[in-house]
Amino acid sequence: MILHLKYYFCQMDKKRIKFLSLVTLSLAFFAGILSFKNYTTITEERINKLTTEMDLHTLSNYTLLPIKHSEINLKVNFEQKKLSGFVTHEIAKKRSVSELILDTKYLKIDSVQDQNNKSLSFSMGDFDDLFGQPLKIQLLEQTDRVTVFYETTEKAEALDWLMPNQTAGKDFPFMYTQGQSIFTRSWIPIQDTPGIRITYSANITVPENMMAVMSAANPQEMVAGNTYHFEMEQPISPYLIALAVGNLKFQAIDHRTGVYAEPSMLNECASELIDMGKMVDSAEKLYGAYDWDRYDVIVLPPSFPFGGMENPRLTFATPTIIAGDRSLVSLIAHELAHSWSGNLVTNATWNDFWLNEGFTVYFERRIMESLYGADYADMLALLGYQDLMDEISSIEPSMQSLKLKMKGRHPDDAMSDIAYEKGYFFLRMIEENVGRESMDKFLKQYFQDHKFQTIVTEDFLNYLDNNLLKGTGNDLVVEEWVYQPGLPKNCPNVVSSRFEIAEKTAKSFVEKGALGIKPITANWTTHEWLHFIKHLPNDINVEHMKDLDNVFGFSNSGNSEILALWFLQSIKVDYQPAFASLEKFLIKIGRRKFLQPLYEELAKNENHKEWAKNVYKKARNNYHYVSYNTVDKILN
Repeated sequence: MILHLKYYFCQMDKKRIKFLSLVTLSLAFFAGILSFKNYTTITEERINKLTTEMDLHTLSNYTLLPIKHSEINLKVNFEQKKLSGFVTHEIAKKRSVSELILDTKYLKIDSVQDQNNKSLSFSMGDFDDLFGQPLKIQLLEQTDRVTVFYETTEKAEALDWLMPNQTAGKDFPFMYTQGQSIFTRSWIPIQDTPGIRITYSANITVPENMMAVMSAANPQEMVAGNTYHFEMEQPISPYLIALAVGNLKFQAIDHRTGVYAEPSMLNECASELIDMGKMVDSAEKLYGAYDWDRYDVIVLPPSFPFGGMENPRLTFATPTIIAGDRSLVSLIAHELAHSWSGNLVTNATWNDFWLNEGFTVYFERRIMESLYGADYADMLALLGYQDLMDEISSIEPSMQSLKLKMKGRHPDDAMSDIAYEKGYFFLRMIEENVGRESMDKFLKQYFQDHKFQTIVTEDFLNYLDNNLLKGTGNDLVVEEWVYQPGLPKNCPNVVSSRFEIAEKTAKSFVEKGALGIKPITANWTTHEWLHFIKHLPNDINVEHMKDLDNVFGFSNSGNSEILALWFLQSIKVDYQPAFASLEKFLIKIGRRKFLQPLYEELAKNENHKEWAKNVYKKARNNYHYVSYNTVDKILN
C-alpha cells in the first residue's frame, strides 16, 4: 500500500505540515517520483532534504498533480482594466489525489467545469499576503481537463495598464504582464511555481487597431477580427507566460530575429538592436542550438520595472536600452542567454535563483566578448564586481550565499547582485582553473543534458563534480562559494586598462577641470563614463558638478545608465541644478534598477526625502507593482 505525505509550507504559518497519510512516503516530484523507503517517522533532516527540492512559494499541489498543458482564453478590457475569460488545464487521468489545487491572488473565480461541461465543486483557502489564495477543485473520477472561468481585478500584481499619455505614441493604451517571480497567479489561476514545465496555447481578444503578443509563436502584423491565437510548444515554467497588448508594429532584423515596438519608436529600436541576429549566432557557437525557433524583442513603455524579462521567444525590454549608440545592448545578450540558462534549464525553486542568473551573466559576457572583444567584456565584469561589492556591504550575510533560504521571504528578495554577479564570478573562477575549452565543453553538455528540465543547486553541484571537477571541488572552495556569505579569496581579479585610464581621469579632474580632461574622454564608451562617475573624488562639491555638467551635459544625457549614476552623485552632493531633470526621470522611468538606489539616497536626507515624496505622488501611477512596492517601503 502506498500512501502520501502532502506538504503545505505556509510562510505565514511556517511550521504547519499537514499529513494526508503516513506509512511509506512517495512524493511525485517534477517529471518523476522521489521515493523514501520504510520511513515510519519524519525527522527534521528528512524534511530539510525534501524542502531543498520543493518550491515553498506556491500553495498548489504541483508535486502530486502537476498541470501538463494550459489553454488560455481571455478578453482584454482597457476601460475596466481587466482580463476576463477562462483557462483550461490538462491533468493526468491516473492520479493518487482527488483534488487539484491552483495558486490565485486577487482573482474573481466564477465557476469550474470539467471536459464534459460538468460543474466541479471548488473552494478558496485562506488569503495570505505573500501567496494569495489556493483554489481547491474537487475532481470527478473521469476528469482530465479542468476549466476555470474567472476575471482579474484592479489589484492584479502582474498587470500594468497604461493610459495613452504614458506611451510613446500617445494615441492608444497599453497593457503588459510581468510574471516573475510569483505574479502569474494574479492573472491566471495556475500552479505558479518554477518547479513545473507546461506547454500552453491562447486566444486573446483585443480592441480595434491593437496587437497582442505573447511568449509564444507570434503574429507579425495585426489580424482581422481582433482575436490572436498563440502556441507555445516548448514546455516552460508558468512565470514565463507573458502577454503584451498595444498599438504595435514588427520589423525583422534577420530570418529569425526582429523587434516589436510602438510605430513611432520602431525604426529607432530596430537600428539599436541590429546585432541581435549576430548574438544568436554567437550564442549557438558557444553552447549549442537555439531551441525556441525565433528570438524577438518587444520594447515596452518606460514603466516596465526591469531592464529585460526573458520571456521565451519574446524578450520584454525597457526603452532605457535605446541609447542611440548601441552601448547598452549587453542587456539583450543577457536576455538571449536566458534562452539556455533559465528558460531551457530552470531553477526549480527560488532558493536556486542563481542557477538562472549567474549562468546568464557568464554567458552574456561571453557573447559580448565574441562580438566586441575581451576589453569590452572585462569592463562589464568590473562594473559588475563594483555592484557586487556594494551589494555585499549593504545586505545581511544570510542573503549573500548563492543557495538561499527564502522561506518566509518574497522571491524578489533573491533578485540581487549576489545571484547575478557572485554567480558569474563563481563560474569564471571555475573557468580560470579548468581552462576555457573544458568549461565550454562542460556547459554545452550541461545545457543539453538538462534541457527543458528544472533543477536545484545540489543537482548542479553533483553534475559539476562528476563531469568537470572530478573531486577537486574542495580545492576550489566550491562549498564556500555556494553556501557561505561574502566572496572567497579565489575570486577572479579582473583588470581593464580602459577603466584604469577612466579612474585616473576621475582623480585628476579636480585639478584639471572638465575642459582639461575632455580630450581624454573623446572616444569613451558608456562603461568608461560609468566608471568615471563612480570614481569621482569623495570631496567633490557643487562647483565641480556644475563644471562637469556644463562641459559634458550629464543632467540631460540621453543614456539612462549615465543619467541614473549622475543623479545619484547629484543627490549626494546636493547639486540642485540636476533635480529638475531628476524629477522628470523619476516620473517617466519605472525601471526598479534605477529607482531603488535613487529613492534610497534621497531618503537619507530629510529635505531630499520630502522632495522625493512630492515627486512620488506624481510618479507612482506610472510604476508597475514591482517598482512601487519597493519605493513604498523606502519612503514610508
